[in-house]
Amino acid sequence: MALKDKVVVVTGAGRGMGACYVRGFLAEGAKIVALDYVWGSTGVSYDKDESYTEEIRSRNDVLIVTADITSNAQVRAAYEAAMKRFGTVDVLVNNAGLLQRSLFPPGRPVTTLEATVADFEKSYAVNVFGTLRVTQAFIHPMIEKRSGSIITVVSSGLLMSSNSGAWVARRPWTKEQPYMSAKAALANMMFYLAEEVREHNVAVNLIIPGHTRSTGFDEWADAQVAHGRTRGSATVRTDHVVPVALFLAQQDAQSGNTGKAFDALVWNLEHGHGSPEIWSRPT
Repeated sequence: MALKDKVVVVTGAGRGMGACYVRGFLAEGAKIVALDYVWGSTGVSYDKDESYTEEIRSRNDVLIVTADITSNAQVRAAYEAAMKRFGTVDVLVNNAGLLQRSLFPPGRPVTTLEATVADFEKSYAVNVFGTLRVTQAFIHPMIEKRSGSIITVVSSGLLMSSNSGAWVARRPWTKEQPYMSAKAALANMMFYLAEEVREHNVAVNLIIPGHTRSTGFDEWADAQVAHGRTRGSATVRTDHVVPVALFLAQQDAQSGNTGKAFDALVWNLEHGHGSPEIWSRPT
């Protein structure tokens, strides 16, 4: 068990994919720093059960931290608490983010011209600068011991493909600004960071989840239909991201797996963890 007793920090750990990362790493024997802005029931359909929070509160191998990643003081306090409890950090999973549906009324598409500068600033404050703040804090033990892995969750909406010599966006029709531009900036930052810390043997990689039924998805999808839009493509369970995260957590820069973006569903299929159809089924 390569992850046994490794210290893994997970942001956005209170629900959805974050909770799945926590449970996945705990199953491998890791110690967890579970960081989130809010703990307990969210009052939305996918995460009403509070048993998860109670479950991890009772464990000696989990440190629950309540922190706003847009605050320098709170991130610093979270780092100090993690170091006091476990003495080091081996893996950082940058999962926390401010979704598009957290900024605007459910189901209402918002164009780039309709979104205000304040909307962009709020999105970037969490998705880009908050993640940067956490990374700059928690990477220090990895650099000092010349070993570690940083995993950052982004979105397929930032991707482009080449068409007759021109690069085109994968799905700009979804009208997801400022969220997608924030995720694009975050991905670019992590690609550069991967090269910058290669000499310290720290791996930096990205996970691109599938169309995930995460916290608040049901309400958002129902509102989409109410506004005359579709619910979108078939969704997958939040835990589909766990296998690739466990793999990436065991990488360092010397492994050759750094500075890469991994499609979670494709990686699962190619490595014997099931097809997208399997991950669409309830557990």
